[in-house]
Amino acid sequence: MKVIPAVDIRGGNVVRLIQGNIGLETIYSHSPLEEAQRWAAYDIDMLHIVDLDGAIEGKLVNFDIVKEIAKKIKCKVELGGGIRDEETIKMVLDGGIDKVVIGTKALDEKFLEKIEKKFRDNIVVGIDAKEGMVQTKGWLFNTKVRAVKLAKEMEAVGVKTINYTDISRDGTLEGPNITSLTELMKEIKVDIIASGGVSNIKDVERLKALEKDGLKGIIIGKALYEKTVDLREVIEICRA
Repeated sequence: MKVIPAVDIRGGNVVRLIQGNIGLETIYSHSPLEEAQRWAAYDIDMLHIVDLDGAIEGKLVNFDIVKEIAKKIKCKVELGGGIRDEETIKMVLDGGIDKVVIGTKALDEKFLEKIEKKFRDNIVVGIDAKEGMVQTKGWLFNTKVRAVKLAKEMEAVGVKTINYTDISRDGTLEGPNITSLTELMKEIKVDIIASGGVSNIKDVERLKALEKDGLKGIIIGKALYEKTVDLREVIEICRA
């Protein structure tokens, strides 16, 4: 099972939010590159980068930083946050990033179908949900679309991978939402990457147990920065 550390960038800093709330921001570093290099040194599968400014503004804001990271680390990089048109997707991929995470625009089925055909191996859909409902635009907008319904639509379009984040757990260190993950995996056969809530090694072990049900990986953020888990131990568990 893949282990994917997260680097969330806002204002040029590495930050973590609680439940996506900008007012509950903690700055962990003023150098996203140094943090990326720190995690990449563990021989990770991929680095997950979010341009939080981009997610809110609807366009990439910290892309120069991300390009520098992609050039200076050996592992693959995926980027999400404010990527909402075909031109930006091409720019991101041309900038050395391996995967583009589409969130808000995933609700536009025609757009998604088009980019899936053109960039099939480089597209990941990010589904961010709260109480089972999809959230968009940097988690500021609550849609009336159920996460499971959207995931089924994504599968029908041909999406290969979904990053699923339970916003109510993200940044809280309260543990992942095993129930919602299990429900999602029962409904679709797309590769699911779990994000949000990991607080300790027991949480990692609980997620590892879902590998038999189809869970393909986990994204870990705050637990690494707060040092409540050790990345080397997480990798050993997930790759066993």
